[in-house]
Amino acid sequence: MNFLDAIKSFGFDGLFQVLVLAVMFYYILLFFSGTRGVQILVGLALLLVVLITSTHFLQLWELNWLLRKFLVGLTLAMLVIFQPEIRRALAELGRQPVFASTAEERGTVNNVVEAVMTLAEHRIGALIALEREIGTRAVQETGVKLDARVAPELLASLFFPHTPLHDGGVIIRGNRIVAAGCVFPLSQQTDLHKQLGTRHRAAVGMSEESDAVVVVVSEETGTISVCYRGRLSRGMDEVRLKRFLAALLLKGKQSESAWRRAQQQLDLTPEGIAKSESMAGQEKTGSG
Repeated sequence: MNFLDAIKSFGFDGLFQVLVLAVMFYYILLFFSGTRGVQILVGLALLLVVLITSTHFLQLWELNWLLRKFLVGLTLAMLVIFQPEIRRALAELGRQPVFASTAEERGTVNNVVEAVMTLAEHRIGALIALEREIGTRAVQETGVKLDARVAPELLASLFFPHTPLHDGGVIIRGNRIVAAGCVFPLSQQTDLHKQLGTRHRAAVGMSEESDAVVVVVSEETGTISVCYRGRLSRGMDEVRLKRFLAALLLKGKQSESAWRRAQQQLDLTPEGIAKSESMAGQEKTGSG
């Protein structure tokens, strides 16, 4: 039987399906290339191959059968293992650019800083998320939808005690307050300082779920903190807060493709970690 006969016996429909699967697997591996995903994937695959081969030669048939059945659930296991990274990567692929003039963005930053300083002076707790490019519609639906221009007096009044919306978070998109009284997702980090309350954990959780910049004012001390990408920077003053927000919200649009940004969300190799730490250091330098 020659090659052409083999193709005919297999069927052109079957061949087409194999080609489609090959392309899918190729792009999946290309997407995970250089990230922690491919490292763990290769590690699990090698471990299973070694175990299955060893149990076969040692005639441990029950264990061999169990390991082969485990391969069926490997795909689901990978989805569970990489759930946070995959979620952020898919969000990066689907994120839409925000079009706003620099003057509007700068005015929003100044108004937010003015409101935050007023709240901190009176020790009024606040939780403000400034949306960037990853949408927060699901979180907005937990609160009250608004459509108001960001004004320091309005923003500060939303958090004054005994008002209906003071106990939730506010979401700002561009130069508009889009929702108030929102319930932000709480962070599951176990290494957060025990003195941090629910408001700060909600800020960290919101920054983990999206690329929003979250500003927190402590109700007990009036301390101002900023959270971005799961990192909490405490003890901000007016100058540092304005610089921090300006560095993240007023910087020029990057020319990187969504594909590359999504890969960076999964890149936890030593090189990727070093790059992330360098970028975080530059952000902190720019904010200080």
